[in-house]
Amino acid sequence: MDEQAKKTALRMIPYGLFVLGAGEGQRSTVSTVNWVTQASFAPPLVAVGVKADSGTFRLIQETQKFAVSVLGTGQKDLAFSFFKHVEPADGAFSGYPYETHTTGAPILSGAPAWFECAVESVVEGGDHALVVGRVVEAGVREQTKPLTLDECGVQYGG
Repeated sequence: MDEQAKKTALRMIPYGLFVLGAGEGQRSTVSTVNWVTQASFAPPLVAVGVKADSGTFRLIQETQKFAVSVLGTGQKDLAFSFFKHVEPADGAFSGYPYETHTTGAPILSGAPAWFECAVESVVEGGDHALVVGRVVEAGVREQTKPLTLDECGVQYGG
């Protein structure tokens, strides 16, 4: 296989940036992710690629639930705050407040939209696991354009 062609082709897939929340209370964490897609209308399913060796993935496996905060254009600084592990403190992660709803997983209060999921299945086999979740709750604070990797000037794929 032409490795450069593979890398280039896979990087041409458009990606958004999202914050994935897992756990509950002081045993919670958030991570910036970009491999998120809707996988079914009925039932409403989404698929999320999660680093297999991450604390976020371990908490998702333990709790069988997660939340996705959908970021909007202009929220690059927020997205970049969660590329590395952070602990919750005083109702916030790295100074960004969060809230909880149905699943107890953290949702960033400044995200324009969010959804919560119950895990339906997990596919392991690479450096990332594919977590498929059934959407059990959702909210929209502001309808805006989503934050994309292109807007941030970064690439993650290939």
